[in-house]
Amino acid sequence: MMSRARSTATRRLDKALPLLLPLLGLLLCASGRSRAEDGGMMDDIVTEKQAEESHRQDSANLLVFIALLTLTILTIWLFKHRRFRFLHETGLAMIYGLLVGVVLRYGIHVPRDINNMTLSCLVNASPATLLVNVSGKFYEYTLKGEISANEISEVQDNEMLRKVTFDPEVFFNILLPPIIFHAGYSLKRRHFFRNLGSILAYAFMGTVISCFVIGMIMYGCVMLMKEVGQLAGEFFFTDCLFFGAIVSATDPVTVLAIFNELQVDADLYALLFGESVLNDAVAIVLSSSIVAYQPAGDNSHTFEATAMLKSFGVFLGVFSGSFALGVATGIVTALISSDFTKLRDFPLLETALFFLMSWSTFLLAEACGFTGVVAVLFCGITQAHYTYNNLSPESQDRTKQLFELLNFLAENFIFSYMGLTLFSFQYHVFNPMFIIGAFLAVFLGRAANIYPLSLLLNFGRRNKIGSNFQHVMMFSGLRGAMTFALSIRDTATYARQMMFSTTLLIVFFTVWVCGGGTTQMLSCMRIRVGVDSDQDNSVSRGQHPSSKHLYSRWTFDSNPFSYLKPILTHSGPPLTATLPACCGPLARCLTSPQAYENEGQLRDDDSDLILNDGDISLTYGDVTVSADASGARASRGLGPLCGVTSDESAWQSS
Repeated sequence: MMSRARSTATRRLDKALPLLLPLLGLLLCASGRSRAEDGGMMDDIVTEKQAEESHRQDSANLLVFIALLTLTILTIWLFKHRRFRFLHETGLAMIYGLLVGVVLRYGIHVPRDINNMTLSCLVNASPATLLVNVSGKFYEYTLKGEISANEISEVQDNEMLRKVTFDPEVFFNILLPPIIFHAGYSLKRRHFFRNLGSILAYAFMGTVISCFVIGMIMYGCVMLMKEVGQLAGEFFFTDCLFFGAIVSATDPVTVLAIFNELQVDADLYALLFGESVLNDAVAIVLSSSIVAYQPAGDNSHTFEATAMLKSFGVFLGVFSGSFALGVATGIVTALISSDFTKLRDFPLLETALFFLMSWSTFLLAEACGFTGVVAVLFCGITQAHYTYNNLSPESQDRTKQLFELLNFLAENFIFSYMGLTLFSFQYHVFNPMFIIGAFLAVFLGRAANIYPLSLLLNFGRRNKIGSNFQHVMMFSGLRGAMTFALSIRDTATYARQMMFSTTLLIVFFTVWVCGGGTTQMLSCMRIRVGVDSDQDNSVSRGQHPSSKHLYSRWTFDSNPFSYLKPILTHSGPPLTATLPACCGPLARCLTSPQAYENEGQLRDDDSDLILNDGDISLTYGDVTVSADASGARASRGLGPLCGVTSDESAWQSS
C-alpha cells in the first residue's frame, strides 16, 4: 500500500516538473532583473548626487572670480577717489588673485571623492579619448596631459584647485577678442595715422629685433645652465626664439590709463598705444611662424634656409590673410548697416548684429588657419572708420559702452587669474638662472627696439622723438594679457613650463614696478601733462608727422578713402561730388539719400583721411591762415617757417 502511494506521487511529480522548471527560471530571471534594476537605480542616484555636487562646486568657483572682480572694482573706486596712482587696477587684481591662490592652495583642501587607480597599458601613442570597460559598462575618459612618475599619487588631489584651472582656449576664444577689438574700435585715428610710419617701425621691425635679441641671450643662458647642470630637460634654440616672441608682446594698459588720466602728450600716447596694439598682432603671428619651423630630416632643431624661408612665408601669409579677413568683415558689416537696409531703425537688432559680426571675425580667422587677434584688431579699426557712421545714435553709444565694459571685465579677470595661477598651476618650473637671464634679456631686447629705431626714425621726422620720449617708451614696455595667454596655451613640455613660470614673474614685475612708477617717470622726464589732444596738433607747432611722406601726395581728388567712405557710410561728400562726371549714374546709384543731407561734414570727430572743401591752412612764419566754409581766420603759431599745402592738411585737420 505504501509503495503504491509512493509510486503515484512520483508519477505526479514527474508530470509537474516540466511545468515548474520554466516558472522557476522566470522567478530567478525576475529576481536577477530586480537586483540589476536596484543596482542601476543606485548608480543613477550616485551619479545624480555627483552631478549636483559638481554643480555646486562650479558655482562656488565662479563666485570666487566674481568676488575678486567686485573687490577689485570697489578698491579701484577708493583709489580713484583718493587719487592714488601708484597701483593700477590690473596690479590690484593680480594681488587679490595671489591672495585667493594662497588661500585655495594652503587654507582650503577639498579632496576628490574617488581614488586614483593606475593601470598599465601597452600602447604606442596617447589617445585623446579612452573608452574603459568596467564590469560591462563603458566609460569615456579624455586626455588631460602627461605627468611625471613621482607625481602620480599627487595628481590634483585638491578638487578646488583643479576646478579653478581653466582651459587655455577660454582665454583665446572668449576673453581676448573683446580686449583686442576694443583696442581697434577705440583707436584715436587722427594721432595714430599722424605717427603711422613710426608705429609700424616699432611694431614690426622692433618686435622682430626684440624677439631675436631675447632669443639669442636666452640661448646663451640655456647653454650655461646645461654646463653647470641646472637644466633638467630639453631646451632648443627654437624654444628660446618662441620665448622671445611671446615676451616681446607689450601691454602697457597701466601706463596708458595713467597717460589718459593725466592727458599726456598726444604723440607719445599715440606712439605707445599704436605700438602695443600692432605689437600684439605681430608677436602672435611671429610665435606661430617659429612653431611652424620644421627642417627636413630627423632633427627638427637644426638650421635650414629652406625651412626659415618657409616660416617667413607663413608669417607674411598669416598676417596678410588675417588683415584682409578683418577688413573684409568690417566692410561687410558696414554695408549691412548702411542706409539701404534700414537696419538703423531697429537699434537693438543693429547692436546685436554688430556684436556678433565683430566677435565672429576672431573665430572665423582661427577656423580658417589665420590669427584671430590680427583679424579682430583690424576689424575693430574698420568698424570704427566706417560702420560706426552708419549706426543709429543709440547703437553708437551701446557699442562703445558694451565693448568698453567687456574689455574692462575681461582684462581684470585675466590679471586676477594670473595671480591665482601662481599657486593653482601644478607644474611650475622656477629656475633662478633662467629667471635672471630672462629679466636681463627683456630689458636689452626693449632697449634694442626703442633706441636704434628712434635714431633712424628721427632722420625722417620733423617732429623728433626726443630722448625723454624714448626713455618713457623704454620704461613703459609692460607685459600683460597677451604674453600670459601665449605662454599658458602650451605647457606640455619642460621648456614650456619653465617659460610660463618665468613669464608670470615678468608680468608681475613690470605691472607692479614699471606701472606703479609711471607718474614718477613722467615727472622725472619732464613730459607735458594736461594737454588737450584736440588742440595739440602739428600745425600749431609748425611740424609735420612722420607719415607725411607716405600720404602727402594724396589730395582730395586722388585719395581712395574719399570714394570708399561715401559708399560704405552716410558721411563725407556724396560720390556725385567726387567721382568724374562720366560716372554720374553709378554715383547716384551708390549714394544714399542721407549722404546728400550730410554733404560736407563728417559724422565722427576723430576721423579720417578725407579733406573737406575749403579746409586749407597755410603757415607763413609764425602766422597760420586757415580757410573754411565760414571764411578765413589767422592764428599765431610756435614753429619755424613752413608751408602746409592743401594735400597735407588732410592729416592736420581733425
